Amino acid sequence: MEAKVQMPEEQENEMIEREYAALLDVYVNSNHRRKVDIIEKAFRFARQAHNGVRRRSGEPYIMHPIAVARIVAQEIGLGSTSICASLLHDVVEDTDNTVEDIENMFGKKIASIVDGLTKISGGVFGEQASAQAENFRKLLLTMSEDIRVILIKMADRLHNMRTLASMPQAKQFKIAGETQYIYAPLANRLGLYAIKTELEDLSFKYEHKDKYEELSRKLENTRQERDELFALFSKPIVEKLEELGYKFEIHARVKSIYSIWRKMQNKSIPFEEVYDILALRIIFDVEDEKNEKTTCWGIYSAITDLYKPHPDRIRDWVSTPKANGYEALHVTVMGPSGQWIEVQIRSRRMDDIAEKGFAAHWKYKTGEKDDSELEKWLQTIKELLENPEPNAIDFLDTFKLNLFASEIFVFTPHGDIRTLPQGSTALDFAFSLHTDVGLHCIGAKVNHKLVPLSYVLNSGDQVEILTSKKQVPSAEWINIVKTARARTKIKSLFKKEYKTFIKKGEHDVEAFFEKLGHKLNTELLSKVLDNFHETEKDVLLYKIGKGILKLEDINKSVVLPKTESRWMKYWKLQFGNNKEERKVIDRKSTLTLTENDSTYRIADCCKPIPGDDILGFVEDDGMVVVHKPQCPVAMKLKSNYGERIVTAVWETHRLLCFPATIEIRGIDRKGMLAQIVKVISDDHSVNNVNKVNMETKDGVFEGFITVYVHDLEDLNNLSMNLLKISGVNSVNRVETSKSGR
Repeated sequence: MEAKVQMPEEQENEMIEREYAALLDVYVNSNHRRKVDIIEKAFRFARQAHNGVRRRSGEPYIMHPIAVARIVAQEIGLGSTSICASLLHDVVEDTDNTVEDIENMFGKKIASIVDGLTKISGGVFGEQASAQAENFRKLLLTMSEDIRVILIKMADRLHNMRTLASMPQAKQFKIAGETQYIYAPLANRLGLYAIKTELEDLSFKYEHKDKYEELSRKLENTRQERDELFALFSKPIVEKLEELGYKFEIHARVKSIYSIWRKMQNKSIPFEEVYDILALRIIFDVEDEKNEKTTCWGIYSAITDLYKPHPDRIRDWVSTPKANGYEALHVTVMGPSGQWIEVQIRSRRMDDIAEKGFAAHWKYKTGEKDDSELEKWLQTIKELLENPEPNAIDFLDTFKLNLFASEIFVFTPHGDIRTLPQGSTALDFAFSLHTDVGLHCIGAKVNHKLVPLSYVLNSGDQVEILTSKKQVPSAEWINIVKTARARTKIKSLFKKEYKTFIKKGEHDVEAFFEKLGHKLNTELLSKVLDNFHETEKDVLLYKIGKGILKLEDINKSVVLPKTESRWMKYWKLQFGNNKEERKVIDRKSTLTLTENDSTYRIADCCKPIPGDDILGFVEDDGMVVVHKPQCPVAMKLKSNYGERIVTAVWETHRLLCFPATIEIRGIDRKGMLAQIVKVISDDHSVNNVNKVNMETKDGVFEGFITVYVHDLEDLNNLSMNLLKISGVNSVNRVETSKSGR
């Protein structure tokens, strides 16, 4: 880590005052009422309270609250109450001052927000797993009381991410993992699009530094090409809209680095094949808000007169806004050079809400009762908190069901729209109307046809719920519902029965693994969850205890190490298997993976190989399990058990072999398979072929080949050699955790 050079006190004071003046400047130039005096008072109080305290980076601690307050004012658009609370957010936790002191000096509202922030000060930074998730529950409790608490917490997390470089690498992994797993999706749900994007990019930067830098370079190298395309594509649009008398701005929107990488992973394509990096955003001004929708469609019409639209790529979030309040009209058209380009059409108000979320949402309120999807979502959170899970981590999982789900729009018989998570059933819809409707639901009519409770709804369905006073809810309904609201209601009715079966399920799972010579631990349980495609531990254990899921159906190759495979035998031979010899792990140091050490094992869920970015997770018995940072199991471990994450690096001297799967596609011809096998067998760095699966359809072949290699360099060289074969179109590594192959 770099040495921290401390500047002279006079220079430091100038720096602090300069940053505070910049904060005031942002506030004074906003639309909020001028309450500079109370902000000044809060700043002086916080500065005195944190006097002499420094951050890990070496700078005075007060710089952090100033930065958080500036994010709150500039990037979220909040006013003096939130700015004061941001300046004071660490005072109660880190100094001798109390919440009562804050209330006496700044009033009840600011003290209440500071109190909320103090209660969740650890956030998911807590040292115990359950404490981390418990703190998240507290965060939601305070959020349901005053949304500004979570908005300030978002600003706090964003500044911590911006200054993460001064932290040790293991801590960087932990914080980046939590951010990716919880805070970025929460920012998205709150409509803080710009913050969500930056949190994702920063998390990616610290988890995959080399890939982040590589993609940054490629984006920079292709910038001129994009600028030329933007100029060529936008010129006719600008001329047409000006001719029609619209007042507007037009901007190029470049896909974020994390979004590009995720698309490359999901589609198994290189950077060069990500074709939607450039999009256009048109932001227009209207004098009367009532004309927004008409103007959106007017601009749409003008654009589609110039360029042909893609019939399946029109997104109308003007008529039906997203659950986080997002409104816009998106259309994808064929550009001048034969590529598809997305155009986003928004009013100034829509753009404000899209970028700043909830704060802007307030700004445009008309005083009427707000029944937006965002308000409904907050109501759902309040209901979740009324019937919380006994286990804090299970509560976090239940909450995440609501956080991550893609949305569908369904209609009531009277034509009202309801937003539900994708995969929701008729029973979920019944519970979304009212708890009593859900409890007495006997079936539904979807598009006037009778369907069972378990019927999975699609966007655009019209749903009528059929009820009966004689209907008695069944515990089995937990297997039908998708939404957190319905699940929570059903669970609260059958608490006693659930507890009995959960306990039995836990005993059965422990006994099952004991027979196989394994002690049940967090990672094994995560794999069992993945194996049965479940997200909640209690639901899994309930289903096992009730006999709905059979432990015999667990895929042994997923859950347990492949002890019989050649490479695993070799791994055990080299690393030993004597628990008594296992050394104690120093969690603050970087672990080096060598051949003759029994401390480590490779995670079966993602199977990293030398050359991959990796991290370690310390299990209860001291064994370190090595994962890829982006592995779904690792993501969950980082956010729930962050203190057990350790930094790890490879040093295997090319003695060991690791399995890796590649996907190969191309034009089929006679002798193609023989040529592929020959290239692999002639490659001296590839030790063996484990599995080949090839399919041909209409002259195009697709295949998956598992080989044993020493490291990532071997795999990359093999891929390049395969690409030289005439007819081979693409060769990509398959992520084990993604493919399930």
